[in-house]
Parts: sequence; structure tokens; C-alpha cells
Amino acid sequence: MTEFTPYASLAGGVLIGLSTVILLLANGRIAGISGIYSRLFETGPLANGKSAWVHGEKGWQLSFIVGIVLAPLLLMAGGFEIEQVFTGDLTLIAIAGALVGFGSVFGSGCTSGHGVCGLSRLSVRSLAATITFMSVGIAVVFVLRHVVGG
Repeated sequence: MTEFTPYASLAGGVLIGLSTVILLLANGRIAGISGIYSRLFETGPLANGKSAWVHGEKGWQLSFIVGIVLAPLLLMAGGFEIEQVFTGDLTLIAIAGALVGFGSVFGSGCTSGHGVCGLSRLSVRSLAATITFMSVGIAVVFVLRHVVGG
């Protein structure tokens, strides 16, 4: 059974909200992780035929993604215990990750883009996307825990 962690969850939510506001105010960009990640690997010239790397368009994206990866590692190095453990078939986890990636492309955004940034901007499309992924997530957890017995 998953342990309820209200203080850690609240702190994480506050940090996510704060980071989205900072990115919007500093760069005028939306903190949708799937969009940031996919645009990081896009190629093509910008104005005057110069690379996006030259104009610094990729630097903030790379910094954002590196920060997401390094943050839990730095917490662990600082003595904080991270108790999330994935136990299961690695192949199944990889398939689930690919399906999430497909869903974020198909839905034109991910949970952070729609659920955090889109809802705060009162986007109807983000509301529909958030209702959809939350409903499916709730249904999957219910089926796995109470029907299948996982």
C-alpha cells in the first residue's frame, strides 16, 4: 500500500507551481515537460538561418530537463530518503513509459502542461485533457488494486 505523505506532497506541489510561475515570468514559456523535452531535440534554423542553440533557445530547455533529473539525486546526496521504489517487470515499465509518451504527444501536452499550466490559464482544452487522464488513471488504479488484485 502506498503511504500518504501530506507534507512532502504539499512541498512538491508548491515547488512545481513556483517553478511554472518563474518560467512563465522569466521566459514567457509554459512549463509543459513533454513540450520542453520534445522541442529540445527539434532541429531547424531560426531567424537569419542561425541554430536554435546559438540563440539560446535550447539552453533553458536543457537546464530544465537536467534539473528534473538532478534534483532527486541531489536530495539523496544531501541525506534525504526517497522512498519511491519501482518493483515490477522492467519491460512493463518501459511499455508504460512509451504509452505515456504517446499519450502526451496525442493529447498535445502532458500532466504538467495541461494540469498545472493549462488549468491555471483557464484553458478548456486543458480541462478536458486533465479530466481524461485523471479519470483513466483512477480507473486503472481501481482495476489493478481491486479487480486484478495487484
